[in-house]
Amino acid sequence: MTVRLTTLFTGVLTILGACSQGAHGVHGHDERAHGDQAQGDQGSGHGHAEDAISITHYTDRTELFVEYPPLVVGHDSAFAAHLTLLGESFRAVETGRVTVVLSGNGPEERFTADAPAQPGIFRPVVMPRHAGARRLSLRLESGDLSSVHDLGEVTVHADEAAALAAAAAREEGGEPEISFLKEQQWRIDFANAPVERATLRRSIQALGELRARSDGEVIVSAPLAGRVLTAGESFPRLGLGVARDALLATIAPRLEGQSDVATLQLGVTTSSLALEQARRELEHLEGLLADGAVPQRRLAEAHTTEARAEAELEAARRRLAQHHGLQRAGSGLGGIHIVSPLAGTVVRVQTSPGAFVEEGAELFHVIDLDRLWLEVDVPEADVGRLERPSGAWFEVEGFETTFEVGGDRLVASGGVVDPRTRTVPLVFEVDNDGHRLRVGMAAQVHVVIGEPVVAVVAPESAIVRDGGQPVAFVQVDGEGFERRVLRLGVRDAGRVEVLAGLATGERVVTRGAYAVRLAGSATNAPSHGHAH
Repeated sequence: MTVRLTTLFTGVLTILGACSQGAHGVHGHDERAHGDQAQGDQGSGHGHAEDAISITHYTDRTELFVEYPPLVVGHDSAFAAHLTLLGESFRAVETGRVTVVLSGNGPEERFTADAPAQPGIFRPVVMPRHAGARRLSLRLESGDLSSVHDLGEVTVHADEAAALAAAAAREEGGEPEISFLKEQQWRIDFANAPVERATLRRSIQALGELRARSDGEVIVSAPLAGRVLTAGESFPRLGLGVARDALLATIAPRLEGQSDVATLQLGVTTSSLALEQARRELEHLEGLLADGAVPQRRLAEAHTTEARAEAELEAARRRLAQHHGLQRAGSGLGGIHIVSPLAGTVVRVQTSPGAFVEEGAELFHVIDLDRLWLEVDVPEADVGRLERPSGAWFEVEGFETTFEVGGDRLVASGGVVDPRTRTVPLVFEVDNDGHRLRVGMAAQVHVVIGEPVVAVVAPESAIVRDGGQPVAFVQVDGEGFERRVLRLGVRDAGRVEVLAGLATGERVVTRGAYAVRLAGSATNAPSHGHAH
């Protein structure tokens, strides 16, 4: 929780005078200023007063930035409570009810705003009845969301004189170097995250590429020259999943010699006549053999002639049927079946139904995409630190997440330095759930080595380059930011070790840092403090 006090002694009189007027005419932001702000977030005239107590507090679901004047018995104190949803959105809380609770050292007092005055900003008016040390909390109820911000102990002054005396005793708080208002944050893609102490893994950075496994890839080629026919209802297409031994297509072999239909039909007719002649000759010889006019040998020769004629007729009929199959691509008559040697996905189709192919021509490329190989090129200078890798994590352009692979998935480690790239290959097997990764993708790989380190850690998304230096923008309160120059160490899967520049518990901007940077460089940055 961050508390900032900017109350000036002379300003307290002005605040208390305004508070005594009640809630009317003292709430709300300058609408004309907001119109100017919408044109560029510069010179917003946000309507903030400099003489206010401001507190920034976080729960696991919401961020509260509240400003209010000193609490005095019998006087109205108009609160400006800015509530932001945490998580992915970091958007304003647009509906709900806010209750300010004063408890301890007297009866509990509640003051409620039943709806936001504008998206994200609730304006309950607090008029305390009991002086002394009180515990201040703010409760939000918005649909299924219930969030309690315990803001700790505050003082309710008995009268204006006590408030003036307390103001005189307080030291004036300094302004943060950059002001970036809640209304500005809510309009952009903005988020922050805490700096933590955590364990990071040391690693060697290298380039890698995703490849098919050596036993998970096959190119299906034509075993002979011929015409490609469809196999079943559809022809293999790009991205089709196939099982092992699944039928991909059929090839009707190319016919040698005369292959026009008339010649083939003539061959069938000629073979039929030859068979008929052979059968008549056989019947004639069988009768002569019964009369003892011919030897047994002549009958055996006749049987052989008949069998040869039957075979030639069958061959002629098959040639004719095959020709018809070629003319009707898709029939599969008389063809050679082409099957997939492995289960996988068709990633390339090099032919089409009805096309003539030569022997050895590539037809289909099938890869098992369930598991891939990550081939990493480790620089020669880092090989000495490599030893036995305990795993790796890698990033692929286009993906917001990082991918992890354990040390037990190491497949191979090269023993020779490539003379051209001066690198040594490492190969990891990677599970590819949902086939999100593609063969051929480049990867930025971090090979995990050595013992882990416990350090101050920030999200890597919070680190930006500014003037050639790594910097982060610390959100010191709801609308105040500081630019910090950093010294960095170990990187690990989206997190980075901060050797200098940040402390545990501070919150850094992880989305929208560039807009904060622009706000810091603007010559007419918005003034701070909400008017009440």
